[in-house]
Amino acid sequence: MTHPKPSDAATPVVSAFYDRFPFPGDPLQDGPPPGYNWRWCHRSVLAAVHGSIPAGMEAPRILDAGCGTGVSTDYLCHLNPGADVLGVDISDGALAVARERCQRSGAPEQVTSLRQEQRSLLDLADEGAFDYINSVGVLHHLDQPEAGLRSLADRLAPSGLLHLFLYADAGRWEIHRTQKALSLLNAGTGSEGLRLGRELFETLPEGNRLARHHRERWAVDCAPDANFADMYLHPQETSYDLERLFAFIETAGLHFAGFSNPEVWDPSRLLQGELLERAQALPPRQQWELVEQLDPDISHFEFFLSAAPVERACWSDEALGLARGLVQPCLWGEPDPILGRNMEPIQLTDADRSLLRTVAEQPEQTLGALASPDQIRDLVDRQLLLLQE
Repeated sequence: MTHPKPSDAATPVVSAFYDRFPFPGDPLQDGPPPGYNWRWCHRSVLAAVHGSIPAGMEAPRILDAGCGTGVSTDYLCHLNPGADVLGVDISDGALAVARERCQRSGAPEQVTSLRQEQRSLLDLADEGAFDYINSVGVLHHLDQPEAGLRSLADRLAPSGLLHLFLYADAGRWEIHRTQKALSLLNAGTGSEGLRLGRELFETLPEGNRLARHHRERWAVDCAPDANFADMYLHPQETSYDLERLFAFIETAGLHFAGFSNPEVWDPSRLLQGELLERAQALPPRQQWELVEQLDPDISHFEFFLSAAPVERACWSDEALGLARGLVQPCLWGEPDPILGRNMEPIQLTDADRSLLRTVAEQPEQTLGALASPDQIRDLVDRQLLLLQE
């Protein structure tokens, strides 16, 4: 296959790297992908960002920008039946794995159309607008991430949402030093670098901070060679702190629409008593800055962006009663779920189980005929029940 004309200075070297180490290194399997990830379910995302699912979103156009070996594309197809999905990546080697993954899982049968193409996310001007764009772990590998963000912004529908995952400075302190050490040792970004990188962690003293951090935090994730190489040998990488992250977002004229792991940015997981009260009195941005300072293990930012400012829907009891509901698609054990959208154990009353089961069986029924506003709000707040406009 002819490689596309490079549109970013890092494209040739990054493409060659992922041809050597197709990423992510998740194994292929027959049948649907295991579990779920609500961030790849458009309906779940809409409810999380807007407070409800706007009308007219039944068959979204979805772009997986930098799809790698197709793990995200596979989930995007299975979690968004009827969608039009385009997955693009610069690596022919990674795309070969992605195509096989989606064929074996039955992904094409879940959607209206699925295309998987070797293209740069900078070269999509002919594609029109997308309702949802997923770009996880991609922009920080461009020589000019700002150009990548502007390109995605240009492809975003006026009411669309963009999901990004970018590296954070603090939680990659040890990783950056390991990368620098391997660079000083001229390890390279191929098989020799992989061998030397693994040998480095075996050679460093038991109490060495870099070795301990790898062993305790990343060793399992880095068991596949492709994952180890992506973390420690990548030839092009940028990371951010919160201040630079928000400046980066502003370069494309986009609007921050919330973290996709909001629990990480809640100061209540770190503080209590007077300290928590003081933290909660701060504006949201300063609360997040406080969490960033208090938790140096945060290794990435994952968040949603929108073309226009987002205002969450406020539901009166009357409006709530007239709304229709949807059981959160990302639950384990429907219609009697035992795990929530983040695979966390959940507790349900008999009344909650009954309501969710009825909503699943009678999706056109208004909620006011089924339950009290308080019960509905509780399930909505827990993201177990989604509201549909």
